[in-house]
Amino acid sequence: MAAKKKKASTRRRGKRKTTTKKPRIWWRVLLGLVVFGALVIGGYSVYLSKTVRVKFDGKRWAEPAQIFARPLDLYVGASVSPAQLKAELQFLGYRAVSKVSGPAQWSQKGNRFTIHTRDFHFWDGDEQGRTIVVDTSRAGITRMRGQGSDNLDLVRLEPALVGSIYPAHNEDRVLVKRSDLPDHLIWGLLAVEDRRFYDHAGVDLRGIARAMIANIRAGRTVQGGSTLTQQLVKNFILTSERSLWRKFNEALMALIVDARYDKDEILEAYANEIFLGQEGDRAIHGFGLGAHFYFNRPLRELRLHETALLVGLVRGASYYNPRKHPQRALERRNLVITQILEQGFIDQATADAARKQPLGVTKRGSANDYRVPAFVDLVRRQLRRDYREEDLTSEGLRIFTTLDPWVQQQAVKALRKRLAQIEKARGIEAGSLQGALVVSSAQDGEIQALVGDRDAGYSGFNRALDAVRPIGSLVKPAVYLTALSQPSRYTLSSLIDDQPVDITLRGGQRWQPKNYDRQVYGEVPLHEALARSLNLATVNLGLEMGLPPIISTLHALGVNRDIPPYPSLLLGSVSLSPLEVTQVYQTIAAGGFRSPLKSIRAVLDARQQPLQRYPLTVSQAADPAAVFLLTRNLVEVTEAGTAAALPRYLSGGLQVAGKTGTTNDLRDSWFAGFSADRVAVAWVGRDDNASTGLTGASGALPVWADLMANIDNASLQLVLPPGVEYHWVDQYGRLAAETCEGAVAFPYISGSEPTETAECVEQRGLGGFLQNLFQ
Repeated sequence: MAAKKKKASTRRRGKRKTTTKKPRIWWRVLLGLVVFGALVIGGYSVYLSKTVRVKFDGKRWAEPAQIFARPLDLYVGASVSPAQLKAELQFLGYRAVSKVSGPAQWSQKGNRFTIHTRDFHFWDGDEQGRTIVVDTSRAGITRMRGQGSDNLDLVRLEPALVGSIYPAHNEDRVLVKRSDLPDHLIWGLLAVEDRRFYDHAGVDLRGIARAMIANIRAGRTVQGGSTLTQQLVKNFILTSERSLWRKFNEALMALIVDARYDKDEILEAYANEIFLGQEGDRAIHGFGLGAHFYFNRPLRELRLHETALLVGLVRGASYYNPRKHPQRALERRNLVITQILEQGFIDQATADAARKQPLGVTKRGSANDYRVPAFVDLVRRQLRRDYREEDLTSEGLRIFTTLDPWVQQQAVKALRKRLAQIEKARGIEAGSLQGALVVSSAQDGEIQALVGDRDAGYSGFNRALDAVRPIGSLVKPAVYLTALSQPSRYTLSSLIDDQPVDITLRGGQRWQPKNYDRQVYGEVPLHEALARSLNLATVNLGLEMGLPPIISTLHALGVNRDIPPYPSLLLGSVSLSPLEVTQVYQTIAAGGFRSPLKSIRAVLDARQQPLQRYPLTVSQAADPAAVFLLTRNLVEVTEAGTAAALPRYLSGGLQVAGKTGTTNDLRDSWFAGFSADRVAVAWVGRDDNASTGLTGASGALPVWADLMANIDNASLQLVLPPGVEYHWVDQYGRLAAETCEGAVAFPYISGSEPTETAECVEQRGLGGFLQNLFQ
């Protein structure tokens, strides 16, 4: 019995011994796992912390280059009509109000404008915003004064932001600082996205619980538990992958971010990173760009209902897109306003007033290259000569260009409306015609407008730069300039042969050009041959001089590409783009002095320091005396030649010079011309190179005329250069008197005037007078 008790006692002791050992083993294992887990999490946290530090402490974003139009100078006498001034202010995103009370506002009473300008940092210094009163008339500005009664000499309106050059991943943004964020934007973010932002440490457990309860009650996801910090981590560092591992990383990194950076830094980063929309393949990031994209104005100028819309887009930029889904966006915006009210940031009256406001978004993205894509394309190509691509897409350069928004607007309108009218009037398939327009200043070659598509907002094929098409009769001024540069052989009144031409080309092919009307006119004065664009006369003249000097003239005028020395060159077989043609005619308009066409005036870096200026460069390309004779002849083209219809389009007796151009089978319609201060080139054609049925006079000329009639232009003044003088001649090119029947005054390079005297002069006893005059 005792033995049994001893054995039982032993078993009980053995049991007790066994049960005490197991917990100690598991405790050690558990402790080891905890320590190991802590080390792993700690090490992983160090790794994540480094990732966060690298991302936040370095250059956070590739800041796109910003492209600005030219500023508008306001002064008494400036040719700025009321319509233009209103359009310029709208283009800048200034707000029309009944009473001006702050920056970027304007009001109008009749022809008087009250404007409060913005502060702006130009390439040559700062311009402070101020209130000005501008009196205007159809002719321009008549008076300008400050807020008091002091007259002002000059005020410069800041240039409009017209485009960006953004990185390869197509993210665009306008960086803002925390101080740029309006209070009502912050209120909206806190009310809708993260009510306890200033209280939590990056992750809000209470917010997560609240969201879970709300979602359970609704039976669907109606609230999110992510803080602003978590959203920033997801968008800025992580991906949108849906997984528990990503959520774990997001939470851990949010804690790290909140520990390392203050709340204002987090808000600033969030404001610049958040996705707010898509335009084509370009992503709109940040409230800074969002303000321009949806409202065409800086973020600091937005009102409560406008920032509420931007905040509403955070939840789903595509779903709440105000341009595609305005009602949905309006409801979302009003919900944001309501939540701002519920959080006590605003009172009931303010909320009611904000909810009554329309969405107020612009029709399409404003602060981007879709406003003037063809011009931005030109700017980008010219910048590549001086900067690396990565500098253009990441260093925040500010590029000040030559674009004139008013001229651009009129060019867009002229091309779009006139092409539609031509199609309707001639029974051409609607939308089948295409076109391009280029406008430059006559003297310095600054590109003021450039349109590469009848839909100017389309950023596809840029016809102004890349539609390299035969230029037809636009080449003829180069042929005649070559002749007039030889005054001992040719003058405006020289007779040239308009006779059939039959040339056997290499390979046995015969070339037999014809005049447009299939007629032959025999001997004709040189000026008439150009005015009437006679093909046979031009070919005979060109063959008489030889092709090499004509090719040299084209190169001197600004053609950079190789030109094959074929006889067909004389009738425009050479192919050029509208921009290249503009260079040729700009050199003629400037009196034979070539200024390379340019679209850029200055470049500043992100710190507002000048990097490069683009000064005016001029070189003499042709004899000014010969160019004057040619210009006189091109005026004749517009008054009595192939462009004789032009004066009925233009008002006020505007004198211009120009040339029509038509290619084989009526495929290309061209017109190039200039006033005293502007050069413009218009092209009309089809992308499939099929016939348009249009000559230069019936297609491109009306487009050109519509443009020039609606912008300010100075009439050509044919001021004689040194070494040129006028003489009266008759129809046969003989010296005559003003009183002789049919006598016309032509300019001649001194010593090249006719020596033969007209019969009417001798009959009227003027022979001795002329003899004495020319001795």
